Amino acid sequence: MTGASVRAVFLDRDGVLNRAVIKDGKPYPPASLTELQVLPEAPAALRTLHAAGFLLIGVTNQPDVTRGAQSREIVEAINATLLVALPLVEILVCYHDDRDGCSCRKPQPGLLLQAATRYDIQLSDSFLIGDRWRDVEAGQRAGCKTVLLDYGYNERKAEQPADCVVSSLADAVTWIMRHLRKGGGE
Repeated sequence: MTGASVRAVFLDRDGVLNRAVIKDGKPYPPASLTELQVLPEAPAALRTLHAAGFLLIGVTNQPDVTRGAQSREIVEAINATLLVALPLVEILVCYHDDRDGCSCRKPQPGLLLQAATRYDIQLSDSFLIGDRWRDVEAGQRAGCKTVLLDYGYNERKAEQPADCVVSSLADAVTWIMRHLRKGGGE
């Protein structure tokens, strides 16, 4: 893809845009619209990124649909609510489970590559913000700079550390904006 000039920030959904439901130290998506809570810092953080010229795209694994623990309609209703509340252009979803071996389930980069083709995104000038190892590895495999929101989950870490590790979305945005000012973008 030559001549691509669009920069994006890819954002995981649960734990980055909305509050994840924590059970035994592990994050899970909200089970219903009534459980959905947009993180208080998300609207301002995303407005800052949008004002800086980034295309904002959600990327989320939702294997509970395939596993029969969640309906596709609830996932789509949660996504629709987030699209109204936040300046996202789209939320791309992988409904597969690990055993499906698809290219779109993070840590595979398929969702990011799909968005790059659709929107002419220059992945090397783009960022991924996530709260799990799968997010970080997907961003790395796609060639993005990665930011991990480290909430201390009880799960393994990414094979290669993220470019930046912070404890909040606001701190992630601060790092991205500082990176741009230092000439790390465009």
